[in-house]
Amino acid sequence: MSHPASPPSPAQWAAIRCFAMDVDGVLTDGTVAISSDGVETKNFSILDGMGLVRLHQAGVVVAWISGRASQATTRRATELRVPHLIQGRTDKLVALQALATQLGFSAAQICYMGDDDIDAPAITWAGIGVAPTAAMPTALQAARYTPARPAGHGAVREICEQILAQRGQ
Repeated sequence: MSHPASPPSPAQWAAIRCFAMDVDGVLTDGTVAISSDGVETKNFSILDGMGLVRLHQAGVVVAWISGRASQATTRRATELRVPHLIQGRTDKLVALQALATQLGFSAAQICYMGDDDIDAPAITWAGIGVAPTAAMPTALQAARYTPARPAGHGAVREICEQILAQRGQ
């Protein structure tokens, strides 16, 4: 997939202070299981979780911005101590920019990862925009980087490792 901009430089990765991401199709494989009693379940990667814990330990802010509210997402965010969980927001760019303002970060200090049309503006705005390999074409076209691992199976961890490596951690 060819991207409109060149891949991020080591200096651009090192400048990242916040890794924000969509949940479904980024931290998960995009599927949701709903049982007959209405209980929703999602599968999250332990690899991704460890990467997010390591980012937090290195002082990088983690944020999840999801278009739909989910108790499964809330539970996993609580387990991982994700400090910024924003759910039920389809205006991802507005939500991301408000978070950046709140945290005092510029676009260049933010990496955003998303997989769908509603993520594309946030992917474009962020200093480093990322889309997983199975993302919708608009998200892939907006992205400057696409991890080799699939969503829900280590794609987020791959980005965490890039950020940490360029910070020398």
